[in-house]
This record gives sequence, C-alpha cells and structure tokens, in this order.
Amino acid sequence: MLDWLYNIIGHVLVWIHSGLAIIGLNPDSGWAWGLSIVLLTVVMRLLLVPLFVKQMNTQRKMQEVQPKIAKLRERYKHDKERLQKESMKLYQESGTNPIMGCLPLLLQMPVFFALFSVLRSVAEGNAQYGFTPELADSAREALIFHAPIAAQFNSSPEELLALGATDPIMAKVVIAIACVVMGVTTFLTMRQSIKRSIAQQPDNPMMQTQKIMMYMAPAFGLFGLAMPVGVLVYWVTSNIWTMVQQHFLYRNQPLPGEADKSGKGADSKGSAKGMLGRKKAPEPAPEPKEQPKIERKQPKKQARSKRSGGAK
Repeated sequence: MLDWLYNIIGHVLVWIHSGLAIIGLNPDSGWAWGLSIVLLTVVMRLLLVPLFVKQMNTQRKMQEVQPKIAKLRERYKHDKERLQKESMKLYQESGTNPIMGCLPLLLQMPVFFALFSVLRSVAEGNAQYGFTPELADSAREALIFHAPIAAQFNSSPEELLALGATDPIMAKVVIAIACVVMGVTTFLTMRQSIKRSIAQQPDNPMMQTQKIMMYMAPAFGLFGLAMPVGVLVYWVTSNIWTMVQQHFLYRNQPLPGEADKSGKGADSKGSAKGMLGRKKAPEPAPEPKEQPKIERKQPKKQARSKRSGGAK
C-alpha cells in the first residue's frame, strides 16, 4: 500500500548518493551512504518547517484560550458532552486546531517506516525502490564505524560478516552506542518541548501524561536494537535537527513572561513574528492637544458723565 512512498524515499536516497559520488566521495564507503541518509533527513525536515511553525502558532493560540476553556470546564463539569461541544466551538472561533500540535510528528512516521523498509530491502539484497543490484550491494556492505549500514543489533555474527563487518563484536558495540544516543536525544527533544508546553498551559490535564512519556523516552533506545544502522542515523539526525530548530524558534518567540524578564518584546530584532504570522499591534492614536481657551473681556460700563466727555 505504501510502495509509492518507499519508491520516493528510495529514489531520493539514490539521487543524493549519486550527487555525493560526483563531488568525490567514494560511492561504496559508509561516509557516502551515511551522509546520504543525513541529507535525506535534512530535506524531509526542511519540508516540515512550515508545519512546525504552524504548530508553535497553534500552541500560542491555545494558551490564549486557556482561561475560557477553564471557565467552560467549571460550567459544564457535570456535562462532558456539552463541554466537548463548547470547547470545539471555542477552538473554531479562535482559529485553533489542537491536531496541529502533533501533526509534524505524525507526518514524520511514514517517512521513518519507508526508510526502514528501504534499508531492510537493501539488507536482503533486493534491487527495488530505485536501487540497482550494484547499488544494493554497495549500500548493504557500507560500514559506519565498523557497523554495516543495513545491520541490526540482533543480527547474528554470521549475518554481520556476510554484510561486510570485519569485527562483529565491535559492530554490535557501535550499534548499542547509537541506540543510547537515539534514546538520549529523544528524551532531550521531548523535554525541551514539554517545558515549553507547561509554561504555556500549566493547567493542561494532559501534562502529567506527557511527562510520563518524556521519562519513558530513553526506552526508545531499546526499539533501536531492532533497527538497521541507517535508520538509527536518520532518527538521531532528526532529533538533533529538532533540538536546534526548537531552540532557535523558542528563543525568537519568547513567552510573555520571558519577554518581560529579558527586556525583549515581541518586536525585538530577530523576532520570529513574521515567521509565525503575528499581526503587529496597532499604534495608539495620538491624543488631541487641548486648545488654549480665549477669554473675551467684556467692556466695563461707564458712567453717563464720562461717556459724554464730562460736559455739564
């Protein structure tokens, strides 16, 4: 069903590898194939940057409507159906879509599974998804720090030797280290995002669940034991990209309290307001200046004798 996506990922990987071979890298080396996967990850993440910015904008809008949501919870705490209906109505009126918060992650998963399938096909020596038999043999035998790019931690020593590993034990050590790096970077990216979410929505009932998921993140490294080395390279690269991207955008899009402490407002230099599509606050109209009051002097009433020139 997803063969069309596998073909896209496979062909893009082959095109990037061909470009690296043109600039002088040994096409059969682990550097060429490893860097191809890194660049493939960068391309995919660049395509997702607008969605990530949209996600940040959604989080800011959700922060703004949280007081109204809290009032709805208090008003309809005994009527869950009415609470859900009114909450969705409020989100629609404010132009907020809660699904946008997890959309970038959801869109990355098909790419992840596609790359996993492509590399598994390479490990089996299949010439498909844009790979010729020669390219498949080149990729499956490429070594990244003694570990074949298509190898897994649970591969047997015989399988590792068949994939071109010179030292099966060293290959397993490299894969184990890659799994640890994968788990740590996954934890750091989730921690960075959840700290921001807690600051924006401290009363969000889902925060406790997100914290539990964050502390379970290192366990993702265990899943890495069943992944090819090339997929681990993709995952670690994606995590590092996410950390840098979040740091840059969070720094240029501070929370209201953070902006006051740092003395930088939303209009400071380097702000990401244009990136997030925020509207510039209208300048207050100048107050009209008071016009000086002109006092009109009334003529004094003179005696008749003085008006007639003093004549008797």
